[in-house]
This record gives sequence, C-alpha cells and structure tokens, in this order.
Amino acid sequence: MAALGAWRVLRPGRRWFSETVPGAPSPPGGPLYPPVVASITAKSKAAKSRRLQRFNQRVHAAATVEEKLRLYGKLQRPKYTVYPQTFALNADRWYRSFTRTVLVPGMPPRGTAAKPPVGAAGATLEAGRAPEPGAEAPAAAEAPGDAEASGAAAGAVPYVDIGELRSLACDALLQESFYQNKKRPFLYRDQDHTPGPFLTQLVSTLAASLSGRNPLLAASSLDLSPEVNYYWHHGEEVVVHGHRKGRVDPVRFQIDDNPHLQIRVPKQLPEVWMFSTASEYLAFSLLFLTTIENVVPLESDLGDVPVIDHKPSKLPLFKKQYENKVFIGSKVADPCCYGHTQFHLLPDRLKRERFIRDRLEDQIEVVYRSNGIASLFAWTAAQAMYQGFWSEADVTRPFVSQAVVTDGKYFAFFCYQLNTLALSAETVRNNPRKNICWGTDSKPLYDIVEDGNVKGFNDEVLIQLVHFLLNRPKEL
Repeated sequence: MAALGAWRVLRPGRRWFSETVPGAPSPPGGPLYPPVVASITAKSKAAKSRRLQRFNQRVHAAATVEEKLRLYGKLQRPKYTVYPQTFALNADRWYRSFTRTVLVPGMPPRGTAAKPPVGAAGATLEAGRAPEPGAEAPAAAEAPGDAEASGAAAGAVPYVDIGELRSLACDALLQESFYQNKKRPFLYRDQDHTPGPFLTQLVSTLAASLSGRNPLLAASSLDLSPEVNYYWHHGEEVVVHGHRKGRVDPVRFQIDDNPHLQIRVPKQLPEVWMFSTASEYLAFSLLFLTTIENVVPLESDLGDVPVIDHKPSKLPLFKKQYENKVFIGSKVADPCCYGHTQFHLLPDRLKRERFIRDRLEDQIEVVYRSNGIASLFAWTAAQAMYQGFWSEADVTRPFVSQAVVTDGKYFAFFCYQLNTLALSAETVRNNPRKNICWGTDSKPLYDIVEDGNVKGFNDEVLIQLVHFLLNRPKEL
C-alpha cells in the first residue's frame, strides 16, 4: 500500500514544485570573441588607419572648441614654416598650391559694392552702391540731413563725403611726414619711422569717421600688431631621417603672421561667390542627368590651382618643430570672432626700389600677392576653426575676410573667401571646392609730399579703402 501511494504521488502529470521546465536558450548579448583589429603601435597601414580613426573620433567628440583645438595641435612633428612676407621668387604660386586657392585679378563683382565714380573735391559718394550708367552724380550742395533722409527713404546706404575723407588722409600723411621733426631712422627701420604711424592713424581715423555709416565698425575691435597663427596638413611625404624613417607622414605647414592692424567684428561678412554644399552639388549633377565628374564646380569657372610636384624646401621653406597653434588674434570666447580687414606693412627688405635695382620688376607684385594669399588664408581658416570646423568636418558656409597690403605709398587690395578646410591627403581627393582670392595690383595713394602739400593724391585708392571699411552683412 505504501508503494502504491508513492506511485500515485509520482504518477504522470504530477510534478514537484521544485522541478523546472527547460526553456529555449537565450540569445547571446554580444559577440563571443572580440574583433580582430590592428595593433595601435604597429607599422602597418591598417594600424595607421586605426590610429587616424581614433584621433578623428576624439576630435569630433570634443565638448568645446578649446578642447578641439588642443587635440588638433597636440602631436608635434617637424613642419614647414610659411612666411607671408617673403623674398622667394614666384612664391604666390606655391602659396596657392599649399592653400588650394584660385587667384582672380581685380575685385569681386558685388551687387552692393560696385566701383563708385571718382568726383571732385566736393563730390559725394553713395557707399556700397554704384549709380546707373545714365544717372547723374548727387549734387555736392545737398545737405547732410537731406542726403540721409533720402537714403533712408530709398533703403540705401548713406552718402559719404570723399572730400572730407581725402582731407583726413592728407592730414594723417602730413602729420607723420612733414609737421613732425623726426630724427633719422635706424638701419632697416624706415617703415617703423613714417609709414607705420601713418597707416595706423589713417585706418583709425577713417574707421572712426565711417562708424556712423557702418554699424559693424562701431561694434568692432581694432588690434594693433596682433598675432595670427594657423596649422594645417596638405599632401604626403616619406620620412627620410630618424627612427621613423620610411613612414608616410602628412606634410605639415604653419603660418605665423603679424599684421600691422586688423579689424575684428561680431558678425560675419557676406559671401562674395556662390557657395555650394556637397548635397547641393550632388543635386545639381542629378538635375542635369550627369555624373559628378562631368559637372564643373562653381570655383572652376574662376581658374585653376597650380600643381607643384616639388618639395616645399625648394621654394625654399624650412622645417621647425614647435607648438602647433591656431589663433585669430583673440580667444575663442571673444564676441568679435570674425575677421573684417587686415592691414599689412611691407618691411624694408621688400621695398620696391630693391627689386628695381636687382632687375626683378616682375617680382614686385608677387610680394603683394604672396602676403595677401597667405595672411588671409591663415586668418580666415582660423576663424572657421573657432566655429568648430576642421579638415574632417568641412565648412558649411563660406568665410570672407579682406586685406590691404602696403609699403606706406603703394596699396594693394585683396578679398578672400574660404570655401574648404579639407586640404589633407585623405579629404582632398573627393573635394571639388576651392578657396578664392581676389586681388588688385599695387597703386600709389599719392605722388610726393612737398612744402606741406600732398601732390598727385589718388582718389581711386581711397575709394577702394572706403569700400572695404563699409563692407557689412546684408541685414545691417
């Protein structure tokens, strides 16, 4: 009976509460084995690619712009130091190749900044707008209040009295070259004796006079002898010496610039040339049922970038190893984080008379172009990096800056539009964009100063300088 009772307890269909039913196996939470990747410290191409990928991820994940700039320039290797003011022959072609820049002669055609007419001493100029071919110049006897009222009613920029600005420029020139009793300058310091103080007084006086007509100038910051730096990669080379011999490294460049003056503003200058993003470029090609290779980029209509296959040491450029720095002349937190206009003063060793004496007249304009291209690229690219862009995260909008290069008498004007920062060997392959630089030849502001009079004053140079200072965003 006891055995029968036990059998009834254990008969089929009955289970003890402690007994469990085997279920379906649970899916694994992840791969059973870690992925096979290249070693970080190996010399293979896969290891180099992994190191570069980890570096890009760290820069992308940086929380602040300061941290991104620190990571970007952390690795120090020998790099070519590019001097904007150089005596090297045909240096402008090399600088255009290093910076992927197209050089366009003349000033850009702007709808709101065309070339104005040059009038007499009492003539007026409508700043920022050219009159129609059949229109007459505004009368000189028009009252300032009437001019401002009519300009405000028509939605135009107020008039600027060129005669008054010419008087301010002549006063600044006579103050430094005639009225003051200056001693003889030291050797190779002529530019610091008269042209330097004249340029400082000219720019500060004109900017103060035009600040009422340009709200951007009223909120700007004027820097005297600032420091501008930019560090970038362009191309590849094989390491020749040292324990890293045989490795392929990017070609590193550094520009350390010191303009005489520069104006920084809180708002960005308007674009000059049509800027197209990668998506717009692809949509344009699909619209016309063509491939990317058959579509001509917008920058290609202006010219080509020189291709130089020689090493930069043939220019010559020399390698140094020191801090990699990106700096616009102020810290990242400064509200005036955009560039407006730079003013560069050529040193005595690059005087026009020296080139004429050495029968190198064709290199006179090369000095101006080299200074304009290198300085504006460094300044404008540093502004873009202050906004969080870099070679692996290219710009989504253009950055525009202006520059005036002078020796105190001859003035050359340049306008630079930065369209891309993707200049490294990995990013430049599929990059159709090019940077654009417009530039003029140098022209004299005056002929000579005699007996307290400025003879042969050139209004065209003054008007171009006024146009540069009056440039502003469209919403202002």
